[in-house]
Amino acid sequence: MMNLKTELLEVIANKNRGLLATEIDKIKILTAVEKLEDCNPNVNVFDNLLLLQGDWRLLYTTSKNILSLNNLPLVQLGEIYQCIRTDNTNIYNIAEIKGLPLLEGLICVVASFEIVSTKRVNIKFQRSIFGLQKILSYVSPANLINRIEMGKKFFPFDFSFGKSNFNQNNPQGWLEITYLDENLRIARGNEGNVFILERC
Repeated sequence: MMNLKTELLEVIANKNRGLLATEIDKIKILTAVEKLEDCNPNVNVFDNLLLLQGDWRLLYTTSKNILSLNNLPLVQLGEIYQCIRTDNTNIYNIAEIKGLPLLEGLICVVASFEIVSTKRVNIKFQRSIFGLQKILSYVSPANLINRIEMGKKFFPFDFSFGKSNFNQNNPQGWLEITYLDENLRIARGNEGNVFILERC
């Protein structure tokens, strides 16, 4: 399995989260992903929530919504994190945007999750926060999350998506954890996208 993991990390190296991946690269990466998924050491992902809990940095994705953030004028995509808090069933998606000095940006989307199978969670988006890192006093993902969980509001850059109750027949999205070990996680979303992340 270590060889398969090394193979995957090698094929996604220098692809800038997927921005530099050619169509041939994408085929090679998906093949390497599928091989590793077949050897998932934690098939029942939610039997070990401590392994899932924590801050994860995005290494590669096929999500056009995420990669398109690099197309904003005068800026480029910085680090992207997905931080999972199993104690309150929240997911924090945080994208750092690089720009001119003092103009670095930040986008944070907060969602709650509900476990619906051995590897799938339904997702309900709750809140979006965006703005300049300086104005938001952004230091790190963990610091931002701590302030959010303490009830901090970031007016006027803070928007709610409404009620957070789940509708079992119509979740806003879902995420399947298809591979999980101590420092690597692979997930697939309801739009068919692949996400490869490493523990921070």
